[in-house]
Amino acid sequence: MQYDIIIIGAGPIGLACAIEAKRNNLTYKVIEKGCLVNSIFNYPVNMTFFSTSERLEIGEVPFISHGTKPTRSEALEYYRRVVDSWQLDINLYEYVENVSGSKGDFTILTDKNVYKSKIVIVSTGFFDFPNLMNIPGEELPKVKHYYDDPHLYANMDIVVIGGGNSAVDVALETFRKGARVTMVIKHDNIDKGVKYWVRPDIENRITDGSIKAYFNSTVTEIKADSVLISSPEGIITIKNDFVLAMTGYRPDYDFLTRIGIATIDPVTMEPQYDNTTFQTNIPGVFLAGVVCCGQETRKWFIENSRYHATNIFNYIKGIL
Repeated sequence: MQYDIIIIGAGPIGLACAIEAKRNNLTYKVIEKGCLVNSIFNYPVNMTFFSTSERLEIGEVPFISHGTKPTRSEALEYYRRVVDSWQLDINLYEYVENVSGSKGDFTILTDKNVYKSKIVIVSTGFFDFPNLMNIPGEELPKVKHYYDDPHLYANMDIVVIGGGNSAVDVALETFRKGARVTMVIKHDNIDKGVKYWVRPDIENRITDGSIKAYFNSTVTEIKADSVLISSPEGIITIKNDFVLAMTGYRPDYDFLTRIGIATIDPVTMEPQYDNTTFQTNIPGVFLAGVVCCGQETRKWFIENSRYHATNIFNYIKGIL
């Protein structure tokens, strides 16, 4: 099967790239290893976006939410509507194993098929791969790197690792559903980037002792019924039923390396790409969306990477 463009990833920016391909009368296929907008699907069930709905819009399809900020369920419904409105060509639950060849003649191998394309756009995001702590006990089933529903933790002793927005939201939601919450934060305070309307709430809960917090501390070992914490006071052992490790996420470096995309910094792991065209070190292979960020996961969001699709296709039109 021959296409002008293969787009890997059916998140919002992958969909934006598909819309641009359709606008420019180019043949394309979107290939996604999970469900449509898989990362958003894996967000907590009660999550609300930081942004207003119009900042999440793509393809001139209006996004109307009931509140000032849209919810996860509203976003899922919206992006389904985008796909229906534009009649986008997407293969779901198909995993891309490798990309080989050169500009104008790429071969894309998946677990179901083989495709040929002139151009490849990688828009795989970063939410599928948590940053592991690499400590004893992290493999236990009680350790969760993804948070879904606070009801699961009612009347349980839980440890929340991290001090950013996700960790704070998890701590507050589970506390309000009856969990006994302990936060372990490697810095001396809650992250400065925590939402301004949430910060007083978590600080008050910590001050009054309803949520326990260990600052300048790390979890060193997880056991079946306890957790060991390295704190300024020494090693502390506390009773524990669940660990919610909100340690952040990363792009699929193995896949990027496998297809030959270079990194520009071994610390940030930022992939190599042109800041205007988003073409990588491989001519004809482009990055789009939050996959561009490497470890700097606060650099790109849906809101500020929607334009990647337009930039890429403004360039592609001149080379196809």
